[in-house]
Amino acid sequence: MSSAEPSYLLQVEKLNKSFRGLQAVCDYDLKLAQGEFLGIIGPNGAGKTTLFNLLTGVVRPTSGRIDLAGVDITQARPERIARLGIARTFQKLRLFKPLSVLENLKVALQTGQQTQLWQVFLSWPNFTASERDLTQQARELLAWLNLDEVNDARAETLSFGQQRRLELACALALSPRLLLLDEPVGGMNPNETEEFMALIKRIHQQLELTIILIEHNMQVVMDVCRRIQALNYGEVIAEGDPAAIRQNPAVIEAYLGHAASSADYA
Repeated sequence: MSSAEPSYLLQVEKLNKSFRGLQAVCDYDLKLAQGEFLGIIGPNGAGKTTLFNLLTGVVRPTSGRIDLAGVDITQARPERIARLGIARTFQKLRLFKPLSVLENLKVALQTGQQTQLWQVFLSWPNFTASERDLTQQARELLAWLNLDEVNDARAETLSFGQQRRLELACALALSPRLLLLDEPVGGMNPNETEEFMALIKRIHQQLELTIILIEHNMQVVMDVCRRIQALNYGEVIAEGDPAAIRQNPAVIEAYLGHAASSADYA
């Protein structure tokens, strides 16, 4: 891929990653349009989280190329990739649990700021104004995600569902163009799952945000994603709309391990 086609937000070509001879991702290709909602499924060890780690610069690919909006980010560091517009959530929550909800979000918002340390100590007017703006932005985002009633609560005191929403708020605070969600409803009960995915749908629609979702809950993926990739042993074994994926024999064998029935998608 000599240059990225401008009509795609993300282009990945022949991406490979091996760890001591184990091929975690093999010849992975993707063209992702602005505003698309892509689902990625597969059994444990299929390479899904490794793929996210490659896209965000946490690990470097063995070979291949990644372009974001025409910029080659294949070898870029995670902080540069975040500044260019990719944010993510994780399977395991990553919050500053002793800090308040508001403080967690302000940390995320400050990531893109260039305030000098000496300005903080001297309390220059521009820093003071910036701090007020930061607090206001954090409060508005928390209200939008229905977390305004717990602004001052420590993150560790929140319910699991609330902690997931706070992690999502911290990702959105980076103003991403592409949001990567790594099993966001893992560990949630059915009611929490329904509420959280309704929130994700609202974010996708209102912000016109491009999203890639990794999720083991097949019903969630089938409900929110119009295009799905299935991975197994690091390779894409199927790609298509939910109906095609649901009936694909390779997916049934690799992901479900048996013939599909209506109960598998209930």
